[in-house]
Amino acid sequence: MTASRTTDVVVIGGGQAGLAMSHCLTRRSVDHVVLERGETANSWRTQRWDSLRLLTPNWLSRLPGWAYRGDDPDGYMTAVEVAAHLDDYRRSFDAPVRPGTSVVEIESSDASHVVVTDAGEWRARAVVLATGACSDPHIPPIANDMPDHLDHVSPIHYRNPDQLIDGGVLVVGASASGLQIADELSRAGREVTLAVGDHVRLPRTYRGMDIHWWMDAVGQLDERYDEVPDIGRARRLPSLQLVGTPERRDLDLNAVAANGARLVGRLVGCSGHRAQFSGSFANMCASADLKQGRLLDLCDEYATAHGLDGELGEPSRPAPTTVGPPVLEADLRSIGTVVWATGFRPTYPWLDPRLLDRKGRLVHDGGVLPVPGMYVLGLPFLRRRKSSFLDGVGPDADDLATHLVGHLATTASRV
Repeated sequence: MTASRTTDVVVIGGGQAGLAMSHCLTRRSVDHVVLERGETANSWRTQRWDSLRLLTPNWLSRLPGWAYRGDDPDGYMTAVEVAAHLDDYRRSFDAPVRPGTSVVEIESSDASHVVVTDAGEWRARAVVLATGACSDPHIPPIANDMPDHLDHVSPIHYRNPDQLIDGGVLVVGASASGLQIADELSRAGREVTLAVGDHVRLPRTYRGMDIHWWMDAVGQLDERYDEVPDIGRARRLPSLQLVGTPERRDLDLNAVAANGARLVGRLVGCSGHRAQFSGSFANMCASADLKQGRLLDLCDEYATAHGLDGELGEPSRPAPTTVGPPVLEADLRSIGTVVWATGFRPTYPWLDPRLLDRKGRLVHDGGVLPVPGMYVLGLPFLRRRKSSFLDGVGPDADDLATHLVGHLATTASRV
């Protein structure tokens, strides 16, 4: 058995969140180690489909002490390029990453934490959970009611259209992942049915600028968790209906339907070979269109207030979502695969279950857990609306590192 080792802080996860925290701790001369079950940026290497690109432009890939260094700041990195970006970042400050180390259990007391791994124990005064928000796909219970002939795939396991068995495809969920996969499958000639629930629609560009430029300019990305009336709801919002492509094209329900996909409402049940859909599809689309209009109004107000109207393009708005007659049922016998693009859930099987609420979500206040010396980083709207972006994890890490150093000052120098 490997002897127990000591350090001030154990960071769990070697992706963008873990590396950002490592940089902030290094800058503060805090002894620490980063434990990664695979290799740096493991999820970007092993859990992304082939054509995936960032939703955010490359210039919005800033990390503490690091920025995009390529020649296409307005482009969108592929998953392979993101992994390389993070590899370069790790090397830039020699982050103390220990790859191939899986956490088994965390035992906490008032002043210390024991992190048990498959390579031995680490004793520390603080622990940062930086395993991300997409560790496991959320598959709703209705999947158990589906006919036996169907193959089930999540975005983590999907790679390309050729991977799927013959037959049509039912894609459940129409946020970024579901919409992109449905679009790719339709373009490949597959018969696609897209089940649409709550979604956030935005154009890729508006008045000649990327929509994230606008969101950054108007201050929406920096909106803090303690400034919104319902942070729980804000954290559960689906990802934006966007795609990052060299031509910067829009991707919305209209575009997917134009490629031949059939749009239906939210999947609500399955009886035998019949899938059942909600009749609220039109209302969902109207709500998304309305919210899109409100944000674009805010962009126009910003442009006018800052004297930019003469420099920007005309304020041309996307066409409303086209809604046909409601489809309440579909025969699944022509379907071969169901893609469950129904969101993700971070999981912490090695964590004390008392730190989770009744729905399995981590209890925290802006990343600070109720157990002294425990923190989480990299979750949606953790401290800012942009918390789950590459660009957003840095400010959160800096805030939490400051809090963490204050905690270390109140505990013994070594555990």
